Amino acid sequence: MKARNNGVIVNIIGAAGERFNYDYITGSTGNAALMAFTKSLGGKSLHYGVRAVGINPGPVATDRHVYLMKTRARNELGDENRYSELMKDLPLGRLSKPREIGDMAAFLASDRSAYTSGVIITIDGAR
Repeated sequence: MKARNNGVIVNIIGAAGERFNYDYITGSTGNAALMAFTKSLGGKSLHYGVRAVGINPGPVATDRHVYLMKTRARNELGDENRYSELMKDLPLGRLSKPREIGDMAAFLASDRSAYTSGVIITIDGAR
């Protein structure tokens, strides 16, 4: 990217870097470090025609997250099919959709966002 003086780095990080959690201390620490890396790189990289941005998704309806929710429902509610009940306290009562995160990544990587660098966008429903 530096050699061709053009490019975009989009880091998908994680909201745990903003909301530190003892039970997820390694994830929180790693996410916070990637946020610092993205912000630091994003300013300097513009000198080389490269942008660096990040996205901090909250809970996303990936196969992994749905599996974890079903496991929790099985343990806490006795039925994995009741996992949607565990989402009642989430914004809009649901996990975010992978497409919502992907659309932001596509926008940030596009020329429509050409003046954006060194920022982290949080997509967590204002959680």
